[in-house]
Amino acid sequence: MQWTDQGVVLATRRHGERALIVDLLTREHGRHAGLLRGGQAPRLRAQWQIGNRLTVTWRARLADHLGSFSGEVADESIASLFDDRARLAALTAASAMAEAVLPEREPHPRAFAGLNALIAALNDDHRWALAYVEWELALLAELGFGLDLARCAATGTTEDLVYVSPRSGQAVSAAAGAPYRDRLLRLPGFLLHGRDSALPVLGDVLDGLDLTGFFLERRVLAPHGRKIPAARTRYVDVLRQVFRMDER
Repeated sequence: MQWTDQGVVLATRRHGERALIVDLLTREHGRHAGLLRGGQAPRLRAQWQIGNRLTVTWRARLADHLGSFSGEVADESIASLFDDRARLAALTAASAMAEAVLPEREPHPRAFAGLNALIAALNDDHRWALAYVEWELALLAELGFGLDLARCAATGTTEDLVYVSPRSGQAVSAAAGAPYRDRLLRLPGFLLHGRDSALPVLGDVLDGLDLTGFFLERRVLAPHGRKIPAARTRYVDVLRQVFRMDER
């Protein structure tokens, strides 16, 4: 068995004294693990960093075996993130979320494209914090749990949508939601109007992360007895710290 594909490194872990087990999100073969022989050597560890995109070949005697990876770097743009604590935390969180929620060996080309778009935004888009929320929203849709933010669940109106029902995942208008606002999730405006017209305000970003995190945990992770990855929780903590420092 053998295939070649584009892949983004999601996670690595030591295997024995010299090898790594690498988890990739690939374009055509989904989330896929494999053994990287000699992967603990400094040169290979630098190439197979979380977030790097590689052209990889996977080989195994049988399809259900772990198999082994070989490959070469196609894009090392994440190197520019190492000096930015918040962006690096976002990359680590996105990789951990993809590893946690995407089923193994099931193609999800839109998730692959979305992760690459997020990495591009982390490198050159000052609205990258909004892009991260959009990535998680798209991940929900890719897994079949997309939210309906087009109109109010109660009245059908498309105006003044400011809440989301935690039960249905549908938008709720300010008027319809007023009596229940303590039980509803907040809907940040940039998810309706696009981030091109929005600045990354901490409250909006946190509302967006609360929204996507709630449904990822409730609908995707909890049924399998899992929780939000620690890297994602750390990302939220880092965001709070960084935004407050920027406001001083």
